Amino acid sequence: MGKSIKQKRLEGTIRKNISDIIQFGLKDPNVGFVTITDVHVSNDHSFAKVFVTFLGKDARAQAGLKALNRAKGFIRSELSQRLDIRRTPDLIFVLDETEMKARHIDEIIHNLHVDEETESSEEEV
Repeated sequence: MGKSIKQKRLEGTIRKNISDIIQFGLKDPNVGFVTITDVHVSNDHSFAKVFVTFLGKDARAQAGLKALNRAKGFIRSELSQRLDIRRTPDLIFVLDETEMKARHIDEIIHNLHVDEETESSEEEV
């Protein structure tokens, strides 16, 4: 069964608020440039899986993820002040690998084209 409109609205609100909290409230430079790409809230609202991407290399993402997890309590308490719900969900930060997978597919396609061009130029000789 799909998510209700209320559930989707809550996820969108959480996403926007966490983005604002990180951008304006967090003082940890290790977080770096982070984007909240998606939020999935469990049906009972006990936890929210927060999908994030970071600008930069993989090591940068790992450092950013650790920093977010260190700040989880602060982010959650700030979120609880902004949300009009009884219980603020526990936050689970996870790397959104969609972008990395897309980049990898682009690389594969690029390499296929390069290989084809190399083969066709060798055949012309």
